[in-house]
Amino acid sequence: MTAENIWSYGPTAGHTPDADLSGYKVEALDGHIGKVDKHSNDVGEQYIVVDTGVWIFGKEVLLPAGTITGIDHEERTLHVARTKEQIKDAPEFDKDKHLGDPAYRDQISGHYGGHGSGH
Repeated sequence: MTAENIWSYGPTAGHTPDADLSGYKVEALDGHIGKVDKHSNDVGEQYIVVDTGVWIFGKEVLLPAGTITGIDHEERTLHVARTKEQIKDAPEFDKDKHLGDPAYRDQISGHYGGHGSGH
């Protein structure tokens, strides 16, 4: 997965441009990590912001759309191709500082892009 396409939903993810993913449960490869708080459908800058609740002490994490492997609209659940550990180790996210910040986006691309896909 290249850094560029990590910011777009994969063709098999089941994403539709008009879908409202807010409140969907988010499942990592090894378990539940939280719920979608915010998401972006902007072309080339698609992502979800996950409220992790008590799992990472109330922090939010940003996941590029390319990490999402499946969306189950009936179950209101997203599946991401990363482990809890990979997500927990991502650069810290602060929506007031980081949304729209190209340097933070590069950090996230490096973190998630470096793990490859299809684990």
